[in-house]
Amino acid sequence: MSRRRGNGEGTVRRRGDGRWEARYRDATGLRKSVFGKTQADVLAKLKAARNDRDLGLPARSERLTTAAYLTKWIDGARVNVRPTTAIRYEGLIRRHLIPRLGRIPLARLSAQDLGRCYAGMIGEGLAPRTAGHAHRVLGRALRDAEASGLVVRNVARLTRAPRVPYQEMHALSIDEAHRLIEAAHGDRLEALVVLALSTGAREGELLALRWSDVDLDAGVVRIQRTLLRTPTGLTFAEPKTASSRRSIPIGRATVAALRAHRQRQATERLTDLAFANTLGGPVNAGEMLRAFYALLTRAGLPRVRFHDLRHTAATLMLGAGVHAKIVAERLGHSTPMLTLTVYSHVTPTMQRAAADELDAVLSRP
Repeated sequence: MSRRRGNGEGTVRRRGDGRWEARYRDATGLRKSVFGKTQADVLAKLKAARNDRDLGLPARSERLTTAAYLTKWIDGARVNVRPTTAIRYEGLIRRHLIPRLGRIPLARLSAQDLGRCYAGMIGEGLAPRTAGHAHRVLGRALRDAEASGLVVRNVARLTRAPRVPYQEMHALSIDEAHRLIEAAHGDRLEALVVLALSTGAREGELLALRWSDVDLDAGVVRIQRTLLRTPTGLTFAEPKTASSRRSIPIGRATVAALRAHRQRQATERLTDLAFANTLGGPVNAGEMLRAFYALLTRAGLPRVRFHDLRHTAATLMLGAGVHAKIVAERLGHSTPMLTLTVYSHVTPTMQRAAADELDAVLSRP
């Protein structure tokens, strides 16, 4: 049975094979068809096709699969993101999204499909955080597909991201930080550990540091670049964000550790890298971490990430009453609000200290 609609609105009918078909004319007057399993399905596709026609957008192709689109999208996205980000995106797309969603036509991708994809990832033992990263990458890809008229809407916006369990960061206490510094005394990593604890700089920023970025007389370290690991090897790149490019004042103990480190380094191959391997090249992060874990064992401390030294620096600064804006500037955060959000566990102690100080000021002599 056919049902005619208004002029140019299209004709809907049920075919002999049980599928529904809607016919309409495109902007050039050519007759086009869309198909669906139900009448409601085909009416929705007909409406989308007419909207595309009226807006001058290209027709959505039922033959364009999600796999084909994502493969093309990641190739184009490389030029707009950092190399390590592109590698992470590609890994999520090729290992997780395409195997689970690739065969579905892009125009028919639904929120339910995404939900099943994430549930499948977690059910196979992947971390909810990994599924969450996949959701964000897919959301970016579908946002571009929506802007290009390839899909009616970005269904990732209709899908709840997988819930990520709270992971408490591991910051060393003052006593533990002292024990680590003592264990590192005279070690090749001594200056790196001291600088990480005193500045809160990121691992890649420290390993990319040049002596020309360090002013020991003025006591200032300038973060100008970062070290990245790519498929072709180690490479230097711009800092993570605009706020990551910064100058960090350092204290006398840190200056002394850097002077001693530079003197030891002078007996090896000459290099401008502040932290280099024995050949003067950039340090391999894997080798550095093995040496760092050995220091933790020597200090009798639990195994923490090198990145946790950044958390330690931030926590100790905030706990000592350093203003959040200063902490944010040293860490390279875009705003103090970000710093306070990440380190909200420290604020109750700060609030108690503020209350005690106000109480002392307001109390009668």
